[in-house]
Amino acid sequence: MQQMSVLPTPPRRDPAPTRLTYRMNRLWLTPLFRAFLRVGLPSFLIVLTVGVFLSDQARRDDLIYRVTELRRSIEERPEFMVQVMAIKGASTELDQDIREIVPLDFPITSFDLDLEDMRQAVTGLDAVSRAELHIRPGGILEISITERQPMIIWRSRQGLELLDGEGHRVAPLDSRAARPDLPLIAGDGADVAVAQALALIDAARPIAARLRGLVRMGERRWDVVLDRGQRILLPETGAVQALERVIALHQADELLERDLVAVDMRNAARPTLRMAQGAVEELRRIRTLEAGAPNR
Repeated sequence: MQQMSVLPTPPRRDPAPTRLTYRMNRLWLTPLFRAFLRVGLPSFLIVLTVGVFLSDQARRDDLIYRVTELRRSIEERPEFMVQVMAIKGASTELDQDIREIVPLDFPITSFDLDLEDMRQAVTGLDAVSRAELHIRPGGILEISITERQPMIIWRSRQGLELLDGEGHRVAPLDSRAARPDLPLIAGDGADVAVAQALALIDAARPIAARLRGLVRMGERRWDVVLDRGQRILLPETGAVQALERVIALHQADELLERDLVAVDMRNAARPTLRMAQGAVEELRRIRTLEAGAPNR
């Protein structure tokens, strides 16, 4: 009987990890190491590759040229080009002034337009109260203007100027005859009291035909100037009420039809009438005659 050979039994595999495997597993469990492998190492390789690529001057110049051309090709697409400028709400003269301070060479890409700087330049004009700029479809730069409306003429040391209802300068004026429809004010500081001046002019409507204007006195109060050289001197406070009182006296007793130089209302408790020189002399003559007449 033939005997069978017995193969040696291979050694059993040790299930415990090796020292290197154990250390690698421990290292992988470290959050900082995992972050380095997932983020840090790829970022480093990318930066290294880009740095090597851009280390050559010719490559850098070529890249800048390609980026510039790509940007220009996008900016000059038809949908981004502005062809014309439309101005709404402005008079003919103001329209011309705006086109002078906003000189644009059309067509121009909208990326080259600084709308905020343009808006500030437009609102810097005296006649502009508010301006809005928009780029409309079709390549239209639209400028919407709210124009200041002249309400009064101010005679200053520099000449005649048109002011709006808030005292803002609108435009210079060559002569008073150019705007006879607007009332006139004069004097230093009159421009900062336009609202009060307009209130006085409104109160003076019953004598509007005789009104020549208002004069600011000492930058504190107003004088109402009438024809025939007459003046109504108003107080610093309660000027409208004082003027209305004078007009009421005039309507009741034709006060302003008399030979007066001024009606002084600066002291509300004691109004004063200043008579013309001829009237004063006549009054003295009458009093002299009355004093010399014999008693009956």
